[in-house]
Amino acid sequence: MNFASPFSLAVYAIVALSLLGVPIGHAMIGGSVLYLWLKGMDMGTAAEQLLNGTYSSFLLLAIPLFVLAATIMSSGSILDRLLRFSNAVVGRFPGGLAQVNVLQSIVFASMSGSALADAAGSGRLMQAMMTKDGKYTPGFAAALSAVSAVIGPILPPSIPLVLYALVSGTSIGYLFIGGVLPGLLLGAVQMGLIFLLAKRRGFPVEPKVPLREMPRITREAFPALMLPVILLGCLYSGITTPTEAAAVAAAYALLISVALYRSMRWSDLYHALLSSARMSISIGMLIAGAMVFNYVITSENIPATLSAAMRGLDLSPLGFLVLVNLILLVLGAFLEGSTIILIVLPVLLPTAASLGVDPVHFGVMAVLNIMIGLVTPPYGLLLFMMTKIANVSLRELLREAFPFLLVMLGALALVTALPGIVLFLPRMAGYAG
Repeated sequence: MNFASPFSLAVYAIVALSLLGVPIGHAMIGGSVLYLWLKGMDMGTAAEQLLNGTYSSFLLLAIPLFVLAATIMSSGSILDRLLRFSNAVVGRFPGGLAQVNVLQSIVFASMSGSALADAAGSGRLMQAMMTKDGKYTPGFAAALSAVSAVIGPILPPSIPLVLYALVSGTSIGYLFIGGVLPGLLLGAVQMGLIFLLAKRRGFPVEPKVPLREMPRITREAFPALMLPVILLGCLYSGITTPTEAAAVAAAYALLISVALYRSMRWSDLYHALLSSARMSISIGMLIAGAMVFNYVITSENIPATLSAAMRGLDLSPLGFLVLVNLILLVLGAFLEGSTIILIVLPVLLPTAASLGVDPVHFGVMAVLNIMIGLVTPPYGLLLFMMTKIANVSLRELLREAFPFLLVMLGALALVTALPGIVLFLPRMAGYAG
């Protein structure tokens, strides 16, 4: 490899700009423009790729609509109702509030699609609830909020899976339903570990909710719990496209917040729209930068070169998936997840296709891996977020998170080795892969 080639210099520029605090999307555009200039190519190509990438995909509209739905549902009283429902279901088991933390992440997945949104919203509330009266140490509560937030983006609706569908051309509907069992598996191994830790450490059990209260609590939470059902129903019935389903989700969130729960004022709606716009612009700039840099990668023929190199290793499909997992785990400890999906996965997809790896299985496995990277040192974004929210040291948080990281890696190994965990439900829905 020539370390002074235009491509190498472009990579150096991207890394340098990122270290200086420039958003990664802008850094990728800057590095790509430098590459075009050094190669003597028309620098207007960068603008052409940016516009083609962001305006030619109808699927991209699903992202801001899912973000809006999540923001609307988080700003009302819906989260409190879901927490009461989660507490009524699992609060009576050993490690009651810890079990509630995991279950609410599974339930809250239908409202966010983002691990960071889950940690920033419900994670902050769970931290206060778990540490009240010294029930749990701040480090354990923060670690659990971080690792449980990983579950959300694997279950539908999932922004990372939408991004993967964008770069791979895979059906977003089958990806959504393919993420259900892996997401539930991740929740199950976390709840199982909490059960064991509760026995060892003597974690408290929450007061049992009387059975006569269960119908009322379930009735209050039911409209929010129906969002993923409505979303998947729209997709698989053929009534809507993925983007239209996202619009239905946003409209439904607004309807139940305003008309049913009456928990949203005009000022709340304004702040929800503003927050959604900011997050959508941030994601949009990242996608735009990735589209431009992907043109550079394609110009350098990197996907074909890497595919030929991996074929030369004579890997089996399982061996390839193990190698991909190792690569993504290392990258996930340093890079933001969306960047990996938009830049790294397109390079690996040709090799996966040549080896006969199912694209739905590959996408769900990769997203699960990348989400685990959010709680992997040294750069796990959820780790840093929870240290600030909980005001605990990174060392204390890592010590408590380590056992959860091990069981999550075990779940990843199962999903990698047993494609049926991902593909069972899509095949039930008619997927031919």
